[in-house]
Amino acid sequence: MTEYNFIIQNTSSIVSPGLVIFRDVMNANLSEMLREAGDVTRLRPHCKTHKMSAVTKIQLELGITKHKCATFAEAEMLAEAGVKDILLGYNLVGPNIQRAVEFVRRYKDVQFIATADHEAPVRELSSVMSAAGQSIQLLLDLDSGQHRTGIAPGEVASQLYQLFHDLPGIQPGGIHLYDGQNHQTNLEERRLAVMACWELASGFRDQLESQGLSVPRIVAGGTGSFPVYASISDRALELSPGTNTFFDNNYGKMFPDLRYTPAARILTRVISRPTEDTITVDLGYKACASDPDVKKRVIFPDLPHAEPILQNEEHLVLRLDNADDFAPGDELLAVPGHICPTSALHRSAYVIENEQVTESWEVSGRDRWLTI
Repeated sequence: MTEYNFIIQNTSSIVSPGLVIFRDVMNANLSEMLREAGDVTRLRPHCKTHKMSAVTKIQLELGITKHKCATFAEAEMLAEAGVKDILLGYNLVGPNIQRAVEFVRRYKDVQFIATADHEAPVRELSSVMSAAGQSIQLLLDLDSGQHRTGIAPGEVASQLYQLFHDLPGIQPGGIHLYDGQNHQTNLEERRLAVMACWELASGFRDQLESQGLSVPRIVAGGTGSFPVYASISDRALELSPGTNTFFDNNYGKMFPDLRYTPAARILTRVISRPTEDTITVDLGYKACASDPDVKKRVIFPDLPHAEPILQNEEHLVLRLDNADDFAPGDELLAVPGHICPTSALHRSAYVIENEQVTESWEVSGRDRWLTI
C-alpha cells in the first residue's frame, strides 16, 4: 500500500469536527477502481459514499458515465452534475412514485432506472407514468440471500419481469443483484459466495431470455464483492462498488485484500482532560456514523492504542496511556469506521491538497429532498 502524508499545514479555517478529503488519496482510490474494473464502461459506482457534485464531476471526467444512488436527492445531485445514466437502487412506493414522474419529466435527457420486487407498486408506477406520457426502466430486485429487499428467482419473479414488458410506462432494464451479506474476510471464501450469487442471477437471466424477454443489464456487487464481479466477463454485467471512492476503516479491516486507503478523515480537537488517563474530543455521533459499535466508529492513526469509552452527541471520550501529552485545542485526525452515513452528517468537506486546504465541497445529496 502507498504511504500517504496526512498533514494539514494550516487548520485555522477548519471548524471541528470537520470532514476533510485528501484529494491525492481519493484520486488513487478512483484509479484503483478503474484498474479493477478493467473497462470504465462496466462501472456504475454508488454515490452514497460521497453525495457530492464535485466528486461526481471528477468521476465523469474519468469517463465514469453510469452512476447509482439510493435517494431522489442523490439522483437529482447526479443529474445536476451532468450524469445521463442514473440508477436509483431503491424500490419506489408512496410519494416516490409521483417523484419519479417529476424526475423523468424534468431530466428528459437522463436514462432513469429504478428497482422493483412487487407487483402492486409496479402497476401503480405504470399508471402514473403512462398517464403523464412518460416511461421508466425497472430492474428486478433479486434477493441473493441478504433478505433485505428483493425476490428470489422463480415463477413469481418471472411473472413480475414479464410485467415490465407488458405494462405501459415501464421498460425492462434487467436485474439488480446486491449481495451485502458477503462479508467474508478470506478472499477465496468470499469469491465462492459471490460466484454463487452470480450464478443465481445469470441463470435467471438466461431463463428470462429463453422466454423472449430482454435483460439488458445485471447491476451487481458492493465494496467487498466488487473485485470478484470484476473478474467476470459478461456482456450484461455492470459493476457497482460502494465505498471505494472514499473507503473507510471497517471495510479496510474486513477486506484486507482491497487496495484502497481511507481518503476522508475528521479533524477533531481536544476540549477537555477529565481524568489523568482520558481526553475528550469534539467528535460526537452527530459528526460520525454511530451504527458501528462505539469502539469501531472511528480510529486515530496517531493514537493506535486509544480506547473510545463514551460518545454522546458532541463528545467522544478516549482512554489512553499518554493523556497527559494533550491539552485543550490539540488536534487529531480520525478515520471513520463507516464513511457513507458519516458524509451525510456534514454540510461540506474541506479538500486537502499539498498539505493545504484548497476548497470546500458541498455534500449536496445529504438530504432526502432537494427540489423534487
